[in-house]
Amino acid sequence: MHQGKLVFAQLMLYLPLSTFRRCVAEHNGEHKVKDFSCLDQFFAMAFAQLTYRESLRDIEVNLRAQARRLYHMGFRCQTISRNTLANANATRPWQIYADFAQHLIGLARPLYATEPFGLELDATVYAFDASTIDLCLSVFAWAPFRSTKAAIKLHTLLDLRGNIPSFIHITDGKTHEVNVMDDLNLEPGAFYLMDRGYLDFARLFVIHEARAFFVTRAKSNTKFKRRYSHPVDRINTPVMCDQTGVLTTYQSRKDYPTTMRRVVVKDDAGKRLVFLTNNFVLKPQLIADLYRQRWQVELFFKWIKQHLRIKVFFGTSENAVKTQIWIAISTYLLISIAKKRLHLDDHSLYEILQILSLSMFETIPINQLLAPPSTNSEPDFEPNQLALL
Repeated sequence: MHQGKLVFAQLMLYLPLSTFRRCVAEHNGEHKVKDFSCLDQFFAMAFAQLTYRESLRDIEVNLRAQARRLYHMGFRCQTISRNTLANANATRPWQIYADFAQHLIGLARPLYATEPFGLELDATVYAFDASTIDLCLSVFAWAPFRSTKAAIKLHTLLDLRGNIPSFIHITDGKTHEVNVMDDLNLEPGAFYLMDRGYLDFARLFVIHEARAFFVTRAKSNTKFKRRYSHPVDRINTPVMCDQTGVLTTYQSRKDYPTTMRRVVVKDDAGKRLVFLTNNFVLKPQLIADLYRQRWQVELFFKWIKQHLRIKVFFGTSENAVKTQIWIAISTYLLISIAKKRLHLDDHSLYEILQILSLSMFETIPINQLLAPPSTNSEPDFEPNQLALL
């Protein structure tokens, strides 16, 4: 199927082109465009992500060096200049690539639906958090954060089965994380893991009313009145108490008028951790273990910041920045999809990305490229040839 195709072209075969063209048409992305299509723009920016390009000039130089191979990579333009790419990033609606990324999320998540995530739990488990990307205020004035700096926030709801983002929202640095909870499409029966920054009882009650579950940390000033205490094993587990009760301050009780569960555990360092949840079925130790899985979203942010180009931007406008981020996310999803469809479960995404980045212009099928070296192959030389006479 992939014999003779460049590795880059093989990877791009997993793009649903009809969906991409529909996204372009919905946002009128190619109005008055003659040569450099939105698909060419996507390919150029995806190439930059996959090969760690540092600037528009870097992209231009590398693709011009491969001018004879552009058609075989999937490009339909004759050449790519940094000015053309910069103009496309600045003017073509970033919503094209946001909508397309959402479609890729819909393709990737079912592939990882049975993926284990460290706990024996059949329900869908999400970790919700935000990561800040610092910017220069004088250059990115549209993204205010503090008096002397700009920033954007990447709000992400991560499905822990496969670490696939199911929801992503990009805001300026001033937007508080808790406000983005209003945009979540809550799934009944699912668990939502959040840190103390999301401790808003009115919004937690919305999760409860949606028949979903939350697990979060209590703040030091959270007032809780115990109604029932459940037996716990303090000798063999780190659980100190498991209680059912209600919030006691006027505003908290108004925002969350029903009972809540409070689980207190002691971590390995002896620190006392207090968890709040609306799930009354799971064992208290599992509640604590669930919250620890929230760390996966932190690792996700660390991964994409280290291995994708979302900290250094090729343009300074809001449209250019969001376009670059959404294409970076699409690249991450594309590799995740290819990993499953090519049955590369023995390789991490990092390994796949590293090998692909060095092999973009090879014509070896990707699954062969990532196959372990054969132990039965004969050496190309005779050992005696190395012997000194």
